[in-house]
Amino acid sequence: MASKHLSKGLKRSALTVALGLCFAAGVQAQSSVGSINGDATAGSTVRIENIDTGVSREITSDSSGRFTFPQLSPGRYKVTSNGVTKDVQVKVGTGSTVSFSAPANGTEFGAVTVVGSGGAFNPIDVSSVESTSVFTAEQIDELPVSRDVTNVALLAPGTVRGDTGFGNLASFGGASVAENGYYINGFDVTNIRNFVSFADMPFDAIAEQQVKTGGYGAEYGRSLGGVISIVTKRGTNEWKAGASVYWAPEWGQESGKDVYSRDPDLIGTVDDRFVYRSSNTSDELLYNIYGGGPLIKDKLFFFGLVQGQDNNVDRYNAVDSTNVNHNDPSGLIKLDWNITDDHIIEVTGIWNKDVAETTTYRPVGVPYATQHLGASSVSTLENGGEVYIGKYTGYLTDNFTIAAQYGYLRNVNNFQEELPGGNCPAIYDSRDANLTLRPIGCWNPDQFQVRDAAFDGPDEDFRRAWRLDAEWQLASHKLRFGVDHEAFESTHAGLQYSGGQYFRYFRAGDVFGPDYAFLGDIVRRRTNFTQSGAYEVTNQAAYIEDSWQATDNLLLYGGLRAETFENKNADGATFIKSDTLFAPRVGFSWDVNGDSTFKVFGNAGRYYIPVSSNTSIRGSGFEYSDETWFFLDGVNPDGTPIIGDVLIPTAVNGSFVAPDPRTLAATNLDPMYQDEYILGMQMQLNTNWQLGMRAIHRDVKAGMDDTCTHNGFDQWAADNGFVDGFSQDGVGIDMPTCYTVNPGKDVTIALDPTNTNTLAEYTVPARYLGLPEYQRTYNAVEFFWERAKSDNWYLQGSYTFAKSKGNVEGYVNSTLEQDDAGATQDFDFAAFEDGSYGYLPNDRRHTLKLFGAYDITDEWSVSANMLVQSGRPVNCNGFIPLVDVGIDPSSPDGGSLGNYSGSSFYCLDPNGSIGGRPLPGPDGISGTADDTTSARYRLHNRGDEGRTPWTHTFDVGLTYQPQWLEGLTLQMKVFNVLNSQTVTEYNESSQSQRTNLVTDPDYLNDFNYQAPRYVRFTARYEF
Repeated sequence: MASKHLSKGLKRSALTVALGLCFAAGVQAQSSVGSINGDATAGSTVRIENIDTGVSREITSDSSGRFTFPQLSPGRYKVTSNGVTKDVQVKVGTGSTVSFSAPANGTEFGAVTVVGSGGAFNPIDVSSVESTSVFTAEQIDELPVSRDVTNVALLAPGTVRGDTGFGNLASFGGASVAENGYYINGFDVTNIRNFVSFADMPFDAIAEQQVKTGGYGAEYGRSLGGVISIVTKRGTNEWKAGASVYWAPEWGQESGKDVYSRDPDLIGTVDDRFVYRSSNTSDELLYNIYGGGPLIKDKLFFFGLVQGQDNNVDRYNAVDSTNVNHNDPSGLIKLDWNITDDHIIEVTGIWNKDVAETTTYRPVGVPYATQHLGASSVSTLENGGEVYIGKYTGYLTDNFTIAAQYGYLRNVNNFQEELPGGNCPAIYDSRDANLTLRPIGCWNPDQFQVRDAAFDGPDEDFRRAWRLDAEWQLASHKLRFGVDHEAFESTHAGLQYSGGQYFRYFRAGDVFGPDYAFLGDIVRRRTNFTQSGAYEVTNQAAYIEDSWQATDNLLLYGGLRAETFENKNADGATFIKSDTLFAPRVGFSWDVNGDSTFKVFGNAGRYYIPVSSNTSIRGSGFEYSDETWFFLDGVNPDGTPIIGDVLIPTAVNGSFVAPDPRTLAATNLDPMYQDEYILGMQMQLNTNWQLGMRAIHRDVKAGMDDTCTHNGFDQWAADNGFVDGFSQDGVGIDMPTCYTVNPGKDVTIALDPTNTNTLAEYTVPARYLGLPEYQRTYNAVEFFWERAKSDNWYLQGSYTFAKSKGNVEGYVNSTLEQDDAGATQDFDFAAFEDGSYGYLPNDRRHTLKLFGAYDITDEWSVSANMLVQSGRPVNCNGFIPLVDVGIDPSSPDGGSLGNYSGSSFYCLDPNGSIGGRPLPGPDGISGTADDTTSARYRLHNRGDEGRTPWTHTFDVGLTYQPQWLEGLTLQMKVFNVLNSQTVTEYNESSQSQRTNLVTDPDYLNDFNYQAPRYVRFTARYEF
């Protein structure tokens, strides 16, 4: 276990130097470096040496005695001046301060002389105003925390776990889980396809992880939530190697909780489960071999790691079960070449391909099986690829440093080879009261959709990015400036239903209600086709910033970032391109006492986020779908339907022609941006304890999403003398099905209201679309405290009081678990925004976090991690009524709104007054809605059904490091040791089908719980 050292304060003269560091901690927050600064005798020589690699530099302190060593790799350093040597630990994204002057008060309290690798996790850094936490590999290994970057990030104040439907992701400061940035060794590895994934790497290769929740400077942007920056391990002058094994056995896990249906027709039957998970199991095994050292002492260093895995997950469902196995290796190689002490090159290579092999079993007549039974089929799902990063750092003079970086990323995105049966139509037989999805026919339910056969290769994402940064110290001013450019390409194969069609069989009475049982069996047919192609996104930025040391105690910061975003369609034509976007950042840092024991800081800044390539794929390519209902005259031996007369005529959405790119997005479109304000303080209470707080306000000023409303354009045309309907009348150039706008703002876009095949740019006032402005605010107060390692124990914690409110969550929609960044359902029609303003899915009013460790003896230690959190808002979701909904009334056959799921804030209410969808009459032709056959709705508000309960999670760890075998570590970590399984999500759907005119009995039934208790064992040997 690494030794921990108490970080002491700083006297006034050293404070001056510390404040001379870049105020915008974000300059380093997303990179892979830190810095050393301090004070010495004016004009004296100051020398640093990396203890592990031998790299050294010398500079001369200025006339005030100040010195700064920027762009340093994290690690241990010796700093020497006038014959005095002190040890300093540099961490990613932070400045480490050392003073060679005598303490002004004659005491050691208040003088930072050593910043060790442990002690307090986040010592007071008077050079920074960022909201950040840095976790080293040793700290992560010691704590009972799951082995992934998200769970480490969740230790930081202001972070909460996102919806499970998006995987394991965190929400930072009220932003959605798709608004974060992820960096490895300074290279952006965020997947810009939809922002809900990032390039993975072997967890054991992480040396440090920085978690930033706000306040970074002009050097970086492209995120509204938080930033996770990872620095990998690297070789040193000493050859070291090791091996580790991590095992979470099946027998060490408690069973999940089943949920039983409240439907009286199902209680006591074999179909009585609403959610079935008690038989689910998993067995996870990871093993690593790693090593590194000098290829040429003091010059060339190597580190490499290979990770193997054998992870098996078994899931049991109502009609089938699956076994998913992951056994692909991954790895990392890191090379560091110190050409000279002033010129350094780094190269990183990561391989992270993962193939999930899924075996699906389909027992006949055995619902909710507890073991794998029946016929099986195998499918694979591939993700990942490789990442390559090259970086050059040049210390050209004592005061001028440059850094240049180039990176390449390739990622396969959910690629599945076509399975047998792809030519057979998808068919489900749901002719039972529970509307169960029972597959029949020769198709394979593991591939509900098949890829465009003409498209060669998997769906892949490519990023090619470079950046150039410079830092110039001019007296009391530190100037930083630079440029960056990234070209991102997403390839996408068009999709269609298996066999080109999707059939589902029903009994009419189960769908339309008992009064329509006489219609007998019916069938719904759907088709869906999307375009194939390659879609490019280009993002560019330039920045300049000045950190001005105004007085000994006060630093003022000003920065300006200018950036552009551009998205192209599959033909290479631009359909979204921003003007130059300016993002100013300002702030201050004030040391109240002059000895770094009490810091007050604040900042204000504007932050933009790019447009995803998914918006290009969804918005600029063609999409076609249709739906028709028929009487079912029988079923052929191969499961295909014998189709009878039409029950409900075909409803068509989209076309097979890609829209003109000029019609796809408003030309006055503002990419989504947010203003942020932070005011905070941090104080050292004594030699062991420190306390801090931050007040945070975030406000999205311009949101971006797609909308699909057309009636407002027809009304605008009529009001302006264009007498013929034009929006989608099949004459002239039709409007696309959906197009991208800033909701609530006037829309300037290319239109053909004359129906003459001539596009011209028009501005349509916002009132015609009826969309409210995009609203999301976050207000929070964070309290955080730390106890440095003393008397064999340390503790860190935080309490956050927060409110996240608005009418839209952001780049995802948790209600639908929809990850279409910038193209969610939220603004498709104005009616989806009715009742939408309220507390958002990531709103957790109260969050308490505590974690720490205690050394029982030299060999034994224990650790703990506790989370206490209030619940999330609960909604009532239902279908939009198809009459009396403002500017988007639909035709009696349902129109576009009739194709949406029950995901609005309208819910069934017997005492309501808004009519619903007319149902087919006895002859199969649409009838008239009346009090006995129409649904009645009441408009709810977001979150007005209360909240889920408070949750309490307590994890513990036990570590044994025997003295009889140095380098051996044995651990047992128990997660959710009390096996708390409080409900975390309710079923918010009030209506199972649009035409089922009664409230779903399982509305507000339990849906998800806390993960049950499990145990993980670790064995690690290093030599």
